[in-house]
Amino acid sequence: MRIPLIAALCLLAALPIRAQTPAQPARLGLCAACHGANGHAGVPGVPHLAGQRLDYLRDALKQYRDGRRNMPVMRAAIGPVSDAELDALARWYSAQSPQPQGNP
Repeated sequence: MRIPLIAALCLLAALPIRAQTPAQPARLGLCAACHGANGHAGVPGVPHLAGQRLDYLRDALKQYRDGRRNMPVMRAAIGPVSDAELDALARWYSAQSPQPQGNP
C-alpha cells in the first residue's frame, strides 16, 4: 500500500509547476501595433516588452499615462487608462517569453 502512494507522490512532485498565463488584456490592441501581441516588437527602434519585470512595466506605463515620461506617442496610445488596465497590460507582457538573444 505504501509503494503505490509513494510512487504517486513522486510523480506529482516531478510535474513541472507552471505559472498561469494571464488573460489577454482588452487594451492590448494599440500596444500590439508597435510592441507585438506577445511583446516582440516588429517596428525598428521599438523595445521588446516580453519578459520584462512586472514592476518595471507597471511603473513605466503609469509614467507614460501621467506624463512623467515625455513621449507623446506613448501618452496618446495609453490615453485615460485605469490602474487595473495598466496592471493587466504589465502582467501580460511580463508573462510572455523574452526574445531569444541575437534576434532583432
